[in-house]
Amino acid sequence: MKRLVGCNMLLLVVHLSLLYVTMVLAIDPTQGFTNVPLTSSSFIYQKPYNVPLKSRYSFDNGVRRFWVYSNDEPFERGSNTRPRTEAQIKPDYSSGIWQFEGYAFVPHGTSGATILQIHGAAQGNTTLLLRIYNGDMRYYDGVVIATDLYDKWFKVNLIHNVDEGRLMVYINDVKKYESHDQGPGDLYFKCGVYGAPSDTSKYMESRWRDIKIYKK
Repeated sequence: MKRLVGCNMLLLVVHLSLLYVTMVLAIDPTQGFTNVPLTSSSFIYQKPYNVPLKSRYSFDNGVRRFWVYSNDEPFERGSNTRPRTEAQIKPDYSSGIWQFEGYAFVPHGTSGATILQIHGAAQGNTTLLLRIYNGDMRYYDGVVIATDLYDKWFKVNLIHNVDEGRLMVYINDVKKYESHDQGPGDLYFKCGVYGAPSDTSKYMESRWRDIKIYKK
């Protein structure tokens, strides 16, 4: 009996210690930033060119739902890009410090899909891609940023310091990743679903709410 009580106490101490560490690491990434007001015209949508937007996107009760199939057409006729349903979020930027914030939900089964990106760079087309593979978030198809994200809402903050060439990714207010960017350019944030070049599920979906843009 004493041994059982001792084990339970040890587990409680470990749990509280982990909770304390998480609370210490968690911060508000938007401190010091100014909110950039968004309107309906701030969102520019891309979807398979041969279907209406409503067949791949919905906006109900504050939730933006994006979905696409791996055999869908690209966003414009003649493009060799992968299928996508995404929202480009205005304004564009080319200097300063900018931040995207939003709550994301990825249903079980979606894999090989970019759910958030910074489009534009000095080298290549993108500065950053955040992809979901089997419930885990990766930087492009490389470094694992967060795990076990299926079927739950999670908060994403993406900070781009253009002047210093730095990127930071926060998940649920904890910094998970930092790297250099790909150089300056005509830059903007995009969210939704965009099929990866390989290992893509037939059906891809992400949902977003409370999207905000900040600058400093």
